Amino acid sequence: MAAANKEVERVIIQSVMEELARKGLLSQKGKDHMMSAAMMDTPIVPLPESEKMVSLPPLEEMQISNPFNADAVRAMKKLTPARIGVGRAGARPKTMSLLRFLADHAVAQDAVFLDVSEEFLQRMSLMSVQSAAANKNEFLQRPELGRRLSAEAIKTISEKCEKNVQVQILIVDGLSSNAIEANIPDLLPALLQGLKSAGIKVGTPFFVRNGRVWIQDHVASIVNSDVIISLIGERPGLGTAESLSAYVIYQPDNQTVEADRTVISNIHKGGIPPAEAGAHLTDVIKQILDAKASGVKLNQQK
Repeated sequence: MAAANKEVERVIIQSVMEELARKGLLSQKGKDHMMSAAMMDTPIVPLPESEKMVSLPPLEEMQISNPFNADAVRAMKKLTPARIGVGRAGARPKTMSLLRFLADHAVAQDAVFLDVSEEFLQRMSLMSVQSAAANKNEFLQRPELGRRLSAEAIKTISEKCEKNVQVQILIVDGLSSNAIEANIPDLLPALLQGLKSAGIKVGTPFFVRNGRVWIQDHVASIVNSDVIISLIGERPGLGTAESLSAYVIYQPDNQTVEADRTVISNIHKGGIPPAEAGAHLTDVIKQILDAKASGVKLNQQK
């Protein structure tokens, strides 16, 4: 019985590792290390060709046996990434449904806990500063630290960032490093090009590690820009770990509340495509500059 349980555990772990590797979140070396750690005293031996790792079926594939109305289920599955029509084995989910859930949950956790890579920041030519949260655990446990800059970040921004510009762009990891690396390469150039074409003066974009939305208010108090826009990773779900939001605010101060922010969310390849979002955000920023207001105050002027 113990041997059988070990075999089931091995298959589940292998399947989860395969899904992570397929999504580019785990190298072969990392997969071998995690397998060894998970199995502990069980020696890892290469699988024969007949025991390849389980391949998960596409999410849109019908998993219900003998559905009452198969066409209706297929139609619903096309309209949403939600886990519907996945079937069950008695009172429990089917093995494939469970494996996909475990794999997607692992991807979501990695999006939160992994950092945006230094290689990515260098490739995008982004200066990097940090919030008052010294590490990821502190960032998650103490949200207020992610809303303000560290002393070193204040000094760096004061010395290196241009002051009194119309727009300052922040890239903030927030709760998904995946969202930053997946969307910024297309979103940021489109946004910069749009603002340049509109004749809007933009400060040099930079990256904030372990930051939350309200950190844009702290940055605004240093650079004194008219508009601050934060491109920030959203809390990942089991449907996608790559969703990004844009929070735009006009001249925030110590009286600013959440309703003062204009938000464009669900920016990713399965939602608002990042390049399209860049063009749309240009129009939104132009409206905010013209109205000298954002959030609810902007909407009240329309």
